[in-house]
Amino acid sequence: MTARRVPRAGFILAGNHPEGDPARGLGETLRLFAFGEDLGFDVAGVRQRHLERGISSALPFLAAATQRTARIRLETDVVPLGYETPFRLAEDYATVDALSGGRVNVGISTSSPHGDLLASLGRSDDAADSYALIERFLEALEGHVLADQPLSTPYGPQVPRIEPHVEGLRHRVWLGGGSERSIRWAAAKGLRLLLGNLSDAGGHDRFEPAQRDHLDLYHSEFEGPGEAVVGVERVIVPTTTATAEQRAHYLAYAEARDARTAQPAELAGRRVVFQRDLVGTAEQIAERLLDDPSFDGRTELRVALPYGFREDEYRQILFDIRHAVLPELGWEPAATDAAASVSVTAHEAA
Repeated sequence: MTARRVPRAGFILAGNHPEGDPARGLGETLRLFAFGEDLGFDVAGVRQRHLERGISSALPFLAAATQRTARIRLETDVVPLGYETPFRLAEDYATVDALSGGRVNVGISTSSPHGDLLASLGRSDDAADSYALIERFLEALEGHVLADQPLSTPYGPQVPRIEPHVEGLRHRVWLGGGSERSIRWAAAKGLRLLLGNLSDAGGHDRFEPAQRDHLDLYHSEFEGPGEAVVGVERVIVPTTTATAEQRAHYLAYAEARDARTAQPAELAGRRVVFQRDLVGTAEQIAERLLDDPSFDGRTELRVALPYGFREDEYRQILFDIRHAVLPELGWEPAATDAAASVSVTAHEAA
């Protein structure tokens, strides 16, 4: 029997769409969430991308996904706090979590992408420290009473605190990181950790040992009361059931991105390393993942699906990962056998 190297597995989408037709991309992504649930994946996540043809507002999308799914966890990967008002964001997360029946993973980051272009349209307190914003956000999720006196409302006197209040939601906050500061901060605050395919290099020239150092740092410095959990992204594109056209597309995609992984790079004053995409047969991909030091039996996997692919390609990729890659890593699907056979039919019909 295969040792359990991956306890839970999910996937992440950007929800890309054609110019002038956002409904098409949003609809396709909702269908892929339902497809992933049928396949037995544990988590489905969306990126929040600004100024791009993708999902620019993750929480309204996840609210729609709560009505299309019943079991799979719903995740933001990630909401950049640099543009958010902490208490309003806490209200939105709690609302979506209530709609989902407690299935939301709260993925956030300290970043402000495209800050030079969006500065004039953002908050007036743009000098606020990003970690201070997270502190305020965590406090809002915790639901502290904001005044000694009850608040007069149309429903009668009410304790003034952020509503809806979901007990324990603060312990489902995941910080997207890659720098030593973000990893130490997440550990000190008892947050869960999301790591992408870019990492500070430290003393390494390759991605895998650099990320393993970050995992070890997080676990060694973690302070509760939450649970120490890490999810790592991997771009995985299996070709096992791909058509010849799809296979050529996948290989060209990976080749165009491979040069950046050859050596460390400078990014905004940081020395960083990139992880290579995993493209090939299911057997080749499983072998690479079994050799990946990040997967030690407790680290969760997030499959980062490539940007700009077609829905039928995403379905083929998810199908191969579920049926041919993950079983080699000891992962067990959350779906029933009945749901899995529905997935096979859906894949073949796509």
